[in-house]
Amino acid sequence: MARISIIGTGNMGQAISTALTRGGHAVELLGQAEADQPVTGEIVVLAVPYPALAEIAAARAGQLAGKVVVDITNPVNFETFDSLTVAADSSATAELAAALPGARVLKAFNTTFAATLASGTVGENATTVLIAGDDAEAKSALAEAVTSSGLRAIDAGALSRARELESMGFLQITLAAAEKISWTAGFAVVA
Repeated sequence: MARISIIGTGNMGQAISTALTRGGHAVELLGQAEADQPVTGEIVVLAVPYPALAEIAAARAGQLAGKVVVDITNPVNFETFDSLTVAADSSATAELAAALPGARVLKAFNTTFAATLASGTVGENATTVLIAGDDAEAKSALAEAVTSSGLRAIDAGALSRARELESMGFLQITLAAAEKISWTAGFAVVA
């Protein structure tokens, strides 16, 4: 089983921890109180708001070198809910990868809500975690952790696909904020 560190103890951090623990993985949750504690996982999930990524990258770059680093953020303009805050030809994950050149950066978990991760289902379907990245071995390690936890994993392609995943996450968030879908609902991938 994998050793996984999750930075962020909010709804998503806790839900990801619940899901991955269900799969038998050793999971550590690191919040503000543990800001100086080194990460021990070979997979590190950044379950924080988008603006926190730059600070984490600056503070922990040395610790994250060589590790699989998973960005779950959706860089949504939360003042207007009308756009993403990154350049149209980029993504939060691309920015993170540039800030952490020694890490194996992936995008995942951003197209799911906490409730569907914790329950493991979207309606009658298994919750699907879409994973984008350029490192096949890193994607495989994360996919194994996800599927062993009762969730479904789909390789969504290269790191450049993170932009589309962020757009999907943005759409889902805006639908829930407008009360068109529930925060316990979400997109299901049926194949």
